[in-house]
Amino acid sequence: MKDSRTKQVVVVGNGMVGHRFVETLAVVAPEISIAIVGEEPRPAYDRVQLTSFFSGRSAEDLSVVEAGFYERTGVALHVSERVVSIDRDAQVVHTASGMVLPWDALVLATGSAPFVPPVPGRDRRNCFVYRTIEDLQAIREASIAAAKLGRRPRGAVVGGGLLGLEAAKALHDLGVETHVIEFAPRLMAVQLDDTGAALLRRKIEALGVQVHLGKNTTEIVDAEDDGGKTISGTLADGQIAEVTTAIHSMRFADGTHLDVDLIVFSAGIRPRDELARGFGLDVGARGGIAINGFCQTSAPGIYAIGECAAWDGKVYGLVAPGYDMARIAAGHVASKHPSGAFADASSTSAARAVTFTGADMSTKLKLLGVEVASLGDAHATSPGARLYSFVDGKRDIYKKLVVSEDQTRLLGAVLVGDASDYASLMHYIHSGDALPPNAEDLILPARESASAATGPTALPAAAQVCSCNNVSKGDLCDAIRGGASTLGALKSCTKAGTSCGGCSPLVTQILHAELASAGVAVDHSLCEHLPFSRQEIFHLVRSGRIRDFETLLVKHGRGLGCDICKPAAASILASCWNDFVLTPDNAPLQDTNDRFLANIQKDGTYSVVPRVAGGEITPDKLIVIGQVAKRYGLYTKITGGQRIDLLGAHVHQLPLIWKDLIAAGFESGHAYGKAVRTVKSCVGSTWCRYGVQDSVRLAIDLENRYKGLRAPHKLKFAVSGCTRECAEARSKDVGVIATEKGWNLYVAGNGGMKPRHADLFASDLDQATLLAYIDRFLMFYVRTADRLQRTSTWMENIEGGLDYVKKVVCQDSLGIAADLEADMVGIIGTYECEWKKAVEDPATLRRFRHFVNDKQSDPDVLFVEERGQIRPATPAEVRERVKVAG
Repeated sequence: MKDSRTKQVVVVGNGMVGHRFVETLAVVAPEISIAIVGEEPRPAYDRVQLTSFFSGRSAEDLSVVEAGFYERTGVALHVSERVVSIDRDAQVVHTASGMVLPWDALVLATGSAPFVPPVPGRDRRNCFVYRTIEDLQAIREASIAAAKLGRRPRGAVVGGGLLGLEAAKALHDLGVETHVIEFAPRLMAVQLDDTGAALLRRKIEALGVQVHLGKNTTEIVDAEDDGGKTISGTLADGQIAEVTTAIHSMRFADGTHLDVDLIVFSAGIRPRDELARGFGLDVGARGGIAINGFCQTSAPGIYAIGECAAWDGKVYGLVAPGYDMARIAAGHVASKHPSGAFADASSTSAARAVTFTGADMSTKLKLLGVEVASLGDAHATSPGARLYSFVDGKRDIYKKLVVSEDQTRLLGAVLVGDASDYASLMHYIHSGDALPPNAEDLILPARESASAATGPTALPAAAQVCSCNNVSKGDLCDAIRGGASTLGALKSCTKAGTSCGGCSPLVTQILHAELASAGVAVDHSLCEHLPFSRQEIFHLVRSGRIRDFETLLVKHGRGLGCDICKPAAASILASCWNDFVLTPDNAPLQDTNDRFLANIQKDGTYSVVPRVAGGEITPDKLIVIGQVAKRYGLYTKITGGQRIDLLGAHVHQLPLIWKDLIAAGFESGHAYGKAVRTVKSCVGSTWCRYGVQDSVRLAIDLENRYKGLRAPHKLKFAVSGCTRECAEARSKDVGVIATEKGWNLYVAGNGGMKPRHADLFASDLDQATLLAYIDRFLMFYVRTADRLQRTSTWMENIEGGLDYVKKVVCQDSLGIAADLEADMVGIIGTYECEWKKAVEDPATLRRFRHFVNDKQSDPDVLFVEERGQIRPATPAEVRERVKVAG
């Protein structure tokens, strides 16, 4: 039954575009009752970032729905629900479960479906499409099953376009031997020319992805070698499992074939217009629900938006046009409501089109780590078009401009390997502004074109910065002038950078430039006593060979210092000179944990964490840890980094405990310091049947190499002996995964409060090169990161991001590789166990007393027994103990 008090809107399809419509309508017309129906079992999520699901992001991480949105707005969400029919006369929709939803306005946002070529055998087991989280989960399960008997699974992606290369990245991230099968003679045939596509292929194949061009798949049958037989084997946990060998043989028209374990079809999309066809709505010649400029269909009160809609016969497969449709349709629905006309809440700009008139299909993205952009008339089909092109063979960069015959207007462009010029080139295409006299200056390196106008300050206000959410530079500047002085605030009020995230670096640059132009200093000072950034202080200490805080203040600061600059300076001094942190000069600078070489716990006791390199420990050392724990009444716990934590030590007990541990051969584990903590490992090829390299040996070598390295924040490593990834290396600051050819290096992961999977940095390295790259990466991080900045945040914020750091570390683009390695050699050569030094120095030992004039324990610390061990008493237990004693 309809609610007579308010207009009711039903949205069919709970994807990104459907949710954007609901989000916009809920703001501009909160009186309207909204229901949204989606077939998938969860709220809308970011399908643009779907590949990151294999990099550790969960379905919750990918969600585009703000926390509490449905409760706050009253929008009714129906998930795992399919609309089966629409009654136009009664204005209701019927769902598969029997729900009946009335509507005054109906919005179809049913999206698209993957196109699967009509190849015989396409419906065989382990043949997938790449569209939903459920698809990805099925692909992952199939790859894991194929790998269970120690053989690297092999997968093929049918399609070498945008979607196909996204799917290829997903398989590659899973550790699957990946093959891309493309019918056309080049990759991304719609977007790239021959030169750009060839460069993209070369860069992708360098990552280990094999590309097969001009391949027409004629059928998929049983593999020839062993016919997809099911064989039994024993897994690492002792269970017997049945695993099917390579089950598919892809037969090609040229007589060749490829045997694979799984196939992913990602050869394009088709609009999901079957529901609309079922009740007689007009559709486009090539499919898609026909719409006008207000996104209205051929039936009154029914709208269509996103990939299911066809405007002027065209279907738009990008999220940005879908968002435009969502905004326009929401405006039209709201304007029909008594609450008044539509006011656009999605942008700070007042000048927005009120009708949909098509969309530019220019794209900028990163495919398998390679920046690619295609703009406007990329193939120079315009009459009289002229070309400029630039190829950097050393850095593998290709740039092409397509200009008008009179060379005054930019018509299109192709960028491969470096897409940093995307925003400025897009502005020339959209605005029609005259090109500079030497148009080639727009793509030539800056050193050859000093006069070219580049950078965020050169962009006009109308230049589009965020294509996903249609945010211009002017929108950003308006928001900054309105008080958005941080990146988070700017993203929140404009939505720039909140979809694919590709524009975030440019958004940051515009923020800083606008603040500076407004006279607001972008102050990177550490504090009032040291008016420099951490990076600047590091260079002052290093170049001036400053070895104590007092000298640093005298030369470059003022005052006495504070709780911000003292620990930061202590860390920098330790990173540069590796002096003992508890010398009379250094001890006052340390924070609480470093001051006592132990982590203080919430009850005032401390933890003792001896180093267990690589997680390998002898029985004798295990016995010693047990004896020490019993002697001092400590609680023992296996940590996530494969060590044993001894908790509950009083401050005066710390030296006594460490004397016993050091006598047994243990060293400080630096669990208390902003330093290298642990190197986690699996059992590797020594024990595991799937291991291809000795991960334990490498983990021990890495931990012994980098122990004691002080950094802006704590550092955690892991080494996995195969792509099954039992050591969880990709959640670490430095992760190493064994391959049959050597080691893959991953960097800047973080399993903390803001989880981030590490990025692939280099592949199939020998051990010497691996160590050299880690040396350089760590020292470059130590030199350039901000105070208390994890490697994950550092990588996200450093200008140029991962590609820039790769060039510094792997290609020595700054010419500092030898210096970075020498710095690390100096740290390694000066390492001393801090606790060994502490227990041998009487002056240092005097620090470890709860009372300066008495060796008595802290009388306020109480313990209770639980599960056979002691633990700190809770406040309620303490109060009860005091009450009884009183």
